[in-house]
Amino acid sequence: MATRTRKTQTRRRKRQRKVPKGIVHIHAGLNNTIVTVTDLAGNALCWSSAGACGFKGARKGTPFAAQVASERAAKQCFDKGIRKVAVFVQGPGTGRRASIRAIYNAGLSITLFREVTGLAHNGCRPPKRRRL
Repeated sequence: MATRTRKTQTRRRKRQRKVPKGIVHIHAGLNNTIVTVTDLAGNALCWSSAGACGFKGARKGTPFAAQVASERAAKQCFDKGIRKVAVFVQGPGTGRRASIRAIYNAGLSITLFREVTGLAHNGCRPPKRRRL
């Protein structure tokens, strides 16, 4: 009886793409801040959020949590080779300015800044105002 020989599979490592320019989308909600980095075509390269950085509950909506999430996303940008970014900010959250400042201080050069928060033209009824 013949002995069977096993084929050894060589796993090919996925090469990381080096992208010189990218877009940073900051979604600053009232409860959380989500930072997504995409290439110019809109394909997501990396992301980070206040919740993914270990913050829970009401602390996710703070400016400090947004700063930590943005610093983490900026570090991932450097690993991908991104040096110049356009920043798109959406939402009314408190982490907007802290996120932008953290991205700038991380060493990424901001080429474009755009506010993309949607404005309702009499669509859904908004939630009632809070009484504190």
